[in-house]
Amino acid sequence: MNKTEKRISLYSALLIALLFSAVRLLAARNTIVAQYWRFDAMEVLFQFTTIGAYCYLLFILHLTPGRYLSALREQKRYFSYILFTLLLFLGCLIICDILQYRLFTENHHFRRVLWIRNFSRFMFSTMLSGIIIKIMLLLRDGRRRERDNQQLRNAYLVAELELLKEQINPHFLFNSLSSLSALVKENSGMAQQYINHLAKVFRYALNKPGTTLVTLGNELDTLASYAELIKMRLEDAFILKIEVPANYLNYKIPHLSLQPLLENACKHNAATSKRPLTVSIEITDDQLTISNNLQPVAFSGEHSTGIGLYNLAERYRIMMQTEIVIEKTDRQFIVKLPLTK
Repeated sequence: MNKTEKRISLYSALLIALLFSAVRLLAARNTIVAQYWRFDAMEVLFQFTTIGAYCYLLFILHLTPGRYLSALREQKRYFSYILFTLLLFLGCLIICDILQYRLFTENHHFRRVLWIRNFSRFMFSTMLSGIIIKIMLLLRDGRRRERDNQQLRNAYLVAELELLKEQINPHFLFNSLSSLSALVKENSGMAQQYINHLAKVFRYALNKPGTTLVTLGNELDTLASYAELIKMRLEDAFILKIEVPANYLNYKIPHLSLQPLLENACKHNAATSKRPLTVSIEITDDQLTISNNLQPVAFSGEHSTGIGLYNLAERYRIMMQTEIVIEKTDRQFIVKLPLTK
C-alpha cells in the first residue's frame, strides 16, 4: 500500500466507525432513540474503536500487495480467501461481543439482543469496507495498466527512433561519399579538408543517441561544418545565412534536425554562381524557420524517397509531441521547427 491508500483506508475506517456510532450518539440528546438505547460514552467509544480497528484491519489485509489476504486473492485461491475473511469476521465479532458484554453488562439485559446488534454492525461494516476495497483495487489495476501501457509506448518509441536513426545515417553516408568521390577527382587537397569536416559531422551524429534533444547552439555549430562540405562542392553557388539571437541558442530541438533540411535543399534545387542556392535560418514567432529559394532541377538522377523530411517529422512527433510546419510557395520552400526550453 502506498501512502495515499493508507490515508484513504484510515479515513474510510473512521467514517464507517462514526456512521455506526451515530445512533448511540443520538441517545445522548434525549431523542426517541434514547428510549431504546442507553447512552454510555465509554461504550460508544468502545464500539467506535473496535469497528474502526476492524475496518482498518480489513483494508490492510486486503490491500497489502503480496501479503495476507491479498496474496490469496492474487494467487486465485478464492476458497481460502473467502474462508479466512469469514474467520476474521467471526473472530473479531466474538471477541468484541464478549468484551462489550463483560465491560458494560449493566447496559444490556438481553445477551441475545447485544449479539444481534454487534452482528449487524460488523456485517454492514464488512460490506461497506468490501465496497471501498473493491473500488481501490479497481483504481490500482487501472493505474497499473496505464503504467504498463506507458512502458510499452516508451519501448515502442525508442525502437521507432532507433529505426529512424538507422535509416538516416546510411542515407547521409551515401550522399556524402558520392560528393567525396566527385571531389577527389577534381581537387585532392580540398578532398582532405572535406574528409576532416565529414569526420566532425559524423562524430556529432554518432555520439548522440537518437532520443536526445540538443541545444540549438550545438546543432548550428555542427551545421556550420556541414555547410562547409556543401561550399567545397558548390563554392559560390551556395549561401547559408544564419540569424539566430543569442538568447535562443540554449533552446532545444531533436538531434540532427537541421542537416536533413540543408541536404534536401541542395539535392532538389539547381545552384549556380549566378543563381546561388540561398538557405536562411532565423527565428520567427519563437520557431526556427529554415527557408530556401526554389530552383527545381529539371531532372535528377536520384530518386527522392523523402527520408530526411519524414525522419524529421516523425522525430518531432515522438520526442516533442508536436508537428513541424512545411510550406511551399512559388519562390520558397519553408520549414518551421518548434523549439523547447
